[in-house]
Amino acid sequence: MPEQLPETAVPEMPEVRFEDFGLSPDILKALSEQGYTHPTPIQAQAIPVVLQGRDVMGAAQTGTGKTAGFSLPIIQLLLAHASTSMSPARHPVRALILTPTRELADQVAENVKAYSRFTPLRSTVVFGGVDMAPQTATLRGGVEIVIATPGRLLDHVQQKTVNLSQTQILVMDEADRMLDMGFLPDLQRIINLLPKQRQNLMFSATFSPEIKKLAASFQNNPVTIEVARSNATAERVTQTIYKVDEDAKSDAVAHIIRERQLKQVIVFSNTKIGASKLARQLENDGVKASAIHGDKSQGERMAALEAFKQGQVEVLVATDVAARGLDITDLPCVINIDLPYNAEDYVHRIGRTGRAGASGDAISLFSDKDERLLVDIEKLIKIKFVRSELTGFVPRQRGERGDRSERGDRSDRGDRSSSRSNGGDRADRGDRSASVSAPRDTQSYGRSNGGGRKEKVDPWFLKPYEPTSAPAPVEASAAKPVASSKPPKHKVAALLGGMPKRQA
Repeated sequence: MPEQLPETAVPEMPEVRFEDFGLSPDILKALSEQGYTHPTPIQAQAIPVVLQGRDVMGAAQTGTGKTAGFSLPIIQLLLAHASTSMSPARHPVRALILTPTRELADQVAENVKAYSRFTPLRSTVVFGGVDMAPQTATLRGGVEIVIATPGRLLDHVQQKTVNLSQTQILVMDEADRMLDMGFLPDLQRIINLLPKQRQNLMFSATFSPEIKKLAASFQNNPVTIEVARSNATAERVTQTIYKVDEDAKSDAVAHIIRERQLKQVIVFSNTKIGASKLARQLENDGVKASAIHGDKSQGERMAALEAFKQGQVEVLVATDVAARGLDITDLPCVINIDLPYNAEDYVHRIGRTGRAGASGDAISLFSDKDERLLVDIEKLIKIKFVRSELTGFVPRQRGERGDRSERGDRSDRGDRSSSRSNGGDRADRGDRSASVSAPRDTQSYGRSNGGGRKEKVDPWFLKPYEPTSAPAPVEASAAKPVASSKPPKHKVAALLGGMPKRQA
């Protein structure tokens, strides 16, 4: 279980309101429209420190409001430089927020836009997978807050469409994930482009030794804010582990969705192929499912996410590309069909449910080969799981899986063929009809849909066998080959000088 809050924590949440932080009325108005009155623990501790201009390392469970913990004070600090002028020169980039994934960048951008809607500040988001032209036009028009993924930001830097020389605040959200994805060289290049005097903020659900080393390289005496034990999972999330054979995991996911009557669930897979395959199987089982992963275009991923949020898709099968930044209101359940290779990803996966104080279920499937991964997760979150059996689950046999299982029993083909051989003109064929009908039972060029549809039969195939007459003998004169009018070809020896030219 997570440890108690440190003694230096702020008072209980009902005693603290956003008005107590001295935020602008425009920001408070936006928060009121969002329905926010009391800050979460990470917000209550981070906002005053950020407003003081201090560097911050903030660690909190995912879903506890880290985004508002840094975006609200940033907006407050930048209001001193806000301008209503239309000139791009009056709207330089003053705050840069880096995220590891497109989904998280888009989510942060939505929050920043909502919090600053009544202020003159401008914000935009840039990420890969989409056309650069609209992003370029927005950047050249002037924006104070830029939310970006590292790769696409460097693309704009190379194209000279963004200038970071006046950036005052740098934020790294989910920095551990950026290191896992190999963004360290890009992060170092971006840091070198920024002014030396700036405020540095780092927020994440987990802080590994590598992250602390990175923070020490560019932060100046940071204040560490940790409202819960490092790498802890949310208290309101019920975690369940089921042992299932590797080949039966897909059937087990379908069984859990049906038995629990889940209408909104995220299923996490370790591979892109596995995610697409599971989504297809769930569709075949009558479950509305869609897959998102790195091979999908940004448009396809955003469309799938929107359909899932609107309830048009019941199951979203995703790789870890979606584990960060997805904010689905009241998501009741997440399922791990594969245990993550990185134990810290487990914390982020199950953090998609039980957000903002709500409750949720996290179900994980594991087989014998996943035992080591499960032990790594237990060591990280300091919880010993009870290995359970999935009651009432009977996996389908190998031959019953896939598309063929839904096309009905094909044994009716044999009955159809045998009925043909026992009636009509085929009775005259005697033993031959029986010998021919046997292999025809295994060959069908049409599919039966339950007996209501009759196949068209060519009457020619129903006629009795009639032997043809013996062919007439070929005359000797006709058998002789016809003499060719062309002269015979003579073999020509190949000399060192080459082949002689062929005469016309």
